[in-house]
Amino acid sequence: MPQSIDIACGFLGGTIFSVEGGYRVLQHPRPERRFDRIADARWFLAITWCDRWDTPAGILTHDGRLSFQNQAALALGETLFLPLEHRRAVFDGSLTLNHWETGDYLIPQRPNQPSHGLEILGIEIDPRYGRVALIRIKDGSLA
Repeated sequence: MPQSIDIACGFLGGTIFSVEGGYRVLQHPRPERRFDRIADARWFLAITWCDRWDTPAGILTHDGRLSFQNQAALALGETLFLPLEHRRAVFDGSLTLNHWETGDYLIPQRPNQPSHGLEILGIEIDPRYGRVALIRIKDGSLA
């Protein structure tokens, strides 16, 4: 019997659709992979969003932690990518953005380290935990 799709939605360049017993992501490398909750499918797409960039990118939570960083961010170093003293301001800036609006933040030059610009996108992945900030270094801003 063919499966019917009750819900389909776009999220961060991906497509989530409901199936019996959960949700699937059209772009998942294993098409049979089923997520129990839509928030889990959104987390997968948020991680995929970070991984698609050649520049450092990550997911910043309300408590100032990077819950995910792509390979470029790991290679640069977590505190060079997003210094601890700027995390609260970056996250607070994400709260002022409208739904799917991007914002900018400048990490000023520090001794022996160049300045760089961040692009910030504040989104809700899981309503139980509130908003997160997707951040990435803007192309060409790390000199």
